[in-house]
Amino acid sequence: MTTYEVNFDGLIGPTHHYGGLSKGNLASVQHRHVVSSPRRAALQGLAKMKRVADLGIPQAFFPPQSRPELEFLEAHGFSGSPAEIISAAHTKRPDLLSTAYSASAMWTANAATVSPSSDCADGRVHFTPANLQTMSHRALEAQHTTRMLRSIFYDSNHFMIHDPLPAVAETSDEGAANHTRLCPSFDAPGVELFVFGRDLRDPQQAPQFPARQTLAASQIIAKAHNLDPGRCVFARQHPLAIDAGVFHNDVISVGNQSLHLVHEFAFADQERVLANVNACFGPGLQQVIVAEDDLSLGDVVQSYFFNSQLISIGQDEMLLLCPIECSENVSANRLVARLLCADNPIKDCQFVDLRESMQNGGGPACLRLRVVLTDEQRLALPASIFITDDRYEQLCDWVRRHYRERLAVSDLADASLIDEVSVAMQELDQMLGLA
Repeated sequence: MTTYEVNFDGLIGPTHHYGGLSKGNLASVQHRHVVSSPRRAALQGLAKMKRVADLGIPQAFFPPQSRPELEFLEAHGFSGSPAEIISAAHTKRPDLLSTAYSASAMWTANAATVSPSSDCADGRVHFTPANLQTMSHRALEAQHTTRMLRSIFYDSNHFMIHDPLPAVAETSDEGAANHTRLCPSFDAPGVELFVFGRDLRDPQQAPQFPARQTLAASQIIAKAHNLDPGRCVFARQHPLAIDAGVFHNDVISVGNQSLHLVHEFAFADQERVLANVNACFGPGLQQVIVAEDDLSLGDVVQSYFFNSQLISIGQDEMLLLCPIECSENVSANRLVARLLCADNPIKDCQFVDLRESMQNGGGPACLRLRVVLTDEQRLALPASIFITDDRYEQLCDWVRRHYRERLAVSDLADASLIDEVSVAMQELDQMLGLA
């Protein structure tokens, strides 16, 4: 029985815009109210999916969530027809209108935490959708994501979709962006590394930016997924990293199978954390520490080097799929060159243009959720969500016909945008045929 990793990317939605809603995400804040291109953003994301699929790696996608979220605006006191609600919100609370139109569900690394069947005692793949309660625009996603996951991973013989954790301070959860699985092979039991920024029992010095993941949330998820406690490691984010704009762990470390790339300031008490990971893994794990002198925290955030996808492309061989910004950042480019020459599984590096996503604070790894599946489990999924040559062309055509080339924040007041998005989403629903 073959076991492999499937990448589920978020198909970028037609309301992609730069609202600057994410405190602590420097790119999001710095590009606040810049004019976006939803069409270009979606085509860039699709091109990345096609590049991965062309490597022979299973590539799937999640559809965008429908926007605007009118119930959110109604809960804030706006009423009337959709056009009236949009108009009033634009006049009185444009920030809430931006939230209601957010396309942030595209970053599916935040969709859920996933544990493969080889790690779970009941032999099923477990998903816990993230509650994302730290940021209001992202908290809108949790229930939609849960329903979507249950419509795709519907076979309870193979999959267990948990409810999101309660959206309270003690159980703040950001999904797989703070979770790394290391394993000798995809079908072998792995080490699951859970990274948190806050522990309410041990508050320590609070960083200036929100520490989004709590230890309690990570511990509850590990228990719910029926994981072996001896193969779980819980690590605290370094506060210096959070204050530098590292709002998720996947901005400062990346791991795949037996390779773990880690910045010097990824974790508090880093020596102990890496030793625990190594002890849980056993022989064969390679942990590469990138020094601050080689790639500063500022360059980490500017280049998003650690948000690259580290992809297995053969026996003990990996590809590093980096944002194009890494080729333009001197330190990051030097680091890539050194890794390619060093003794590690990385045999190739490719750069991908995701500027529309990057300017909103999400790189290649943010756009995908990693799900390890057996052949049998994969066959239990709808074929319509996998990227093939035909599906890629269909989706590109759909985007070109329905997405705006330019979208300013002020354009969110245009009532016709509601109908444009509705028509587009209805056509996509018919194309995919999901329940």
